Order: sequence, then structure tokens, then C-alpha cells
Amino acid sequence: MRWTVHGERTIHDTPWVRLRSLDVEQPDGTRGDYHVVRLRDLAVTAAVDDRHRVLMMWRHRFVTDTWAWELPMGLVEDGERPEEAAARELEEETGWRPGSLRELLYAQPAAGITDTQHFLFRTDDARRIGEPTERNESDHLKWIPLSDVPALITRREIVSSATLVGVMALLLDTATEHPCRVGD
Repeated sequence: MRWTVHGERTIHDTPWVRLRSLDVEQPDGTRGDYHVVRLRDLAVTAAVDDRHRVLMMWRHRFVTDTWAWELPMGLVEDGERPEEAAARELEEETGWRPGSLRELLYAQPAAGITDTQHFLFRTDDARRIGEPTERNESDHLKWIPLSDVPALITRREIVSSATLVGVMALLLDTATEHPCRVGD
């Protein structure tokens, strides 16, 4: 059931989005064009404090004209490792620096149409070093109790897929560490 790629041509190319047309052969021998969106990888950080709260940003997404809570995240730059991007984005967007990071989750959010990879990291020892340097990212920051996260999802106050997958992984991770902690 493996598809074969015979070639690729550029339809649109920017630093943010690369749209390609691939000449593919399906397993049944049918050959044709298949459009793919090539995006940079994404690094996401879930900073958790000793009170079992996660640091989130209240932000507006103009593309969908929606407000919602999100984890700090950003694109992995050329030559940068995902964990370096995660640490950089947390610091730029929140003013908090992780002491340590551990990978919590790896995801391919839409593997049928895009090649982007999402890397989610957790830090339990972030420290505040100052104000955020990226001023266009969020309206405000808040440490949100992990026990409040399911209700935020239900009320559609968390809608970004990277954040949704991230906080769900965080809840599972925390439940494994402290079975009676989440949802008490």
C-alpha cells in the first residue's frame, strides 16, 4: 500500500508556506498530481509549576478571528534543534526560561496533506527572567490549574490543535505521575 513519488514541483513558495505538486503513483498503479503543503516544524512548551498549573497565553488568531488559551510555541528555525526552539519560544513569548526540558510528545498533525512535525516539551523548573520580548504573541499570560483544562476545552477556550494535543498529553503525563491529582 506504499505510494511512490516520481517528482515534485513548486506551486507557491514563501518562508512560511511551500505548496508543492507531487507526481505520485498509488498502490493500484494510478498516477496523478497530489498537492502537499510543506511547513516548518513546530516546537511547543508546557511549563508546569509546583502547584500543578500550566503557563498559557490568551491570544487572538486573526485567521479565524478567535481568542483562546495556547501553550507557548513557535517554528523551529534552520539549524535549530526542536528543544532549542521550545526554550527560545517560551522565553520570548512569556519571559520564563526552562531549566530543563523533556520531550512529552511528537505529532504529525495532518500527515495526509502536510509534512510538518510538532514537538511538545515539558518543563517543571522554569524561572521568570523578565518580561516577554515578543510583544505581538498574547494579550496576557496565566498559570492555569491543570484541573481546569478539561472545562476550557469543553468551552472551546482551547482550540489550537498543537495546544489541545499538548495539554491532553500533559494531563495523561500528570495523571501517571499523580493518579489522584488531575480531575480531583
